[in-house]
Order: sequence, then C-alpha cells, then structure tokens
Amino acid sequence: MVATEFDLQLTSGRLHARRHGSPGAPLVLAVPGLSANLMSFEFLGERTDPETVQLVSVDLRGRGLSDVTPPGSYGWVRHAADLFEIADQLAAETFSLVGHSMGAAVAMAAAAQDATRIERMVLVDLCGVPDPSTAAPIGASVARLGAVYPSAQAYIDQIKAIGTIQPWSEYWDRYFRYELQPAEGGGVAVRTSRAAVTEDAMFGVGACAFGDAAGVYGLWTSLSMPVLLLRATREMFPGTGFILSRRDRDRFTEQVSQAVAVDIDANHYTIATSDEAAGAIARFLTPGG
Repeated sequence: MVATEFDLQLTSGRLHARRHGSPGAPLVLAVPGLSANLMSFEFLGERTDPETVQLVSVDLRGRGLSDVTPPGSYGWVRHAADLFEIADQLAAETFSLVGHSMGAAVAMAAAAQDATRIERMVLVDLCGVPDPSTAAPIGASVARLGAVYPSAQAYIDQIKAIGTIQPWSEYWDRYFRYELQPAEGGGVAVRTSRAAVTEDAMFGVGACAFGDAAGVYGLWTSLSMPVLLLRATREMFPGTGFILSRRDRDRFTEQVSQAVAVDIDANHYTIATSDEAAGAIARFLTPGG
C-alpha cells in the first residue's frame, strides 16, 4: 500500500503527516525526536501490516513541512495535546503511540494527560535522563539547522562523514533530503526551525533536572497501558554514553508493570532502520501481539 501525505489544521497550527496502512485500521501515531522529521518512521511503516495498523507519522510543529508556530508554543505538553487533536480529526477515540527519543517523552506526556485513550505505547530509546556525555552528539545534530549547504548531495555527504549512521541506506537519503528546501541566495537549508528545537530542548532540560521520582520520571506513573521499551545498545560514538541507560531500562520495567524492554543492536539513530526493532514494534502493535 502506497503511503499518503496530508495536512491537519489543529488549534495550535498546521501539521503535516504521512500514513502507511489503511485509514480504517487502528490508529498508531508515530512521534519523531527533537530535530527529526516524519521520515524517521518510513522503515517501520513499510514493515507493518497495512490491514491491521494505520501508522501515521507526523512532523511536529516547527519541523519538516509543519507550521513554525510562535515562541512559547512548544514543549512536550503542547505537542502531546496536538496528538489528541490529531486522533480526533482522524476519528479515533483510542489510539496507540510510537515515540522515538524526544517523541517518547511526548508520548509519556500524552499518557499523563489522558491515558484512557492510549491503547499501547512504544518508547524507542528514551524513558528518562540521557547520559550527560550524549549532549555533544545531540548538539552536533542540532547544529545543522539554519546552515546553508551548496547542494543536497553536499549536505548528505557531510552527514555521512559524521559517522553516526552506519550502515547508510536509501532510507537515510530519503530522510535527510525530505527536510531540505532552497536557501535564499542559492544552496539548500533544513526546513526545521532551530528556535523551535531549542525551545523543546530547554523544556527537556527542565524535565530532566529532577530526581528519580520527578520530572520525566514522574511520567512513568501514568503508563497504565502495555508498553514496549526499546534500548539501543551501541553508543552514538565510542565514549559518548547512552540516551537510555541500563539503569533506567531496569528501573522502568520494575516500576511500570505493563512494560517489556528489548535491547536492540543499534545506536540511537540507526535503531530507526533496524530490522530487529521494526519486527519487535510490528509484533507488539499487531492485535494479539
């Protein structure tokens, strides 16, 4: 089944979305990470059953082809509210969530707002506070925003040279080309707003500034639905630590009774194109899985 793209006009602004699967199948909303776009779920979308899963990935506001909204309109809580309005517009009283990185935090924030509407949740490589050493590679990812590149291929070549995405595949070409637009004066630039990403990053810093029972960890108490937690077992670079620590993985499954954790042989980025991860998610989302 060919994926389809469409826009949704929400109270907060216009969101762009991409659907894999039948519009009549149970809804699964896929939420990208901090500076990511909806194409980060393309690999997964092509590996889910189109008759039993309607996977709708979204560009969060300020990213990709969605609206850039005013300062003060971002943060996990506001993005979570958008998810419920998306479900309303798609006529889904209940739905499931797949969140990668910051998208996992947004998914947990949605559960804190109304867990009764969320049937299942997949958290991909985040449930708590990342290792401090991961700040550098995350900062390098954000640094691409606002810069002008001579061409789309020059941009792709620069991303490849960083070395965090191994092995490279056509999915990464599609992901990075999707977010480009012509730059004034020539060349190309990333569509995603650096200001929007920075505001969400600051929200995350605040949510991660508390102890083991507050902030992002306080969201765990709202997770009453079945939860699949996937943890990437490779560092982004050697010595940079993990977004999801072993300690948090173990604490999560101890404290969230409905949760199951699976380790994936990938890093924080390449988990998005891992057959092992896609298979685990597809099985979890399939009725009876």
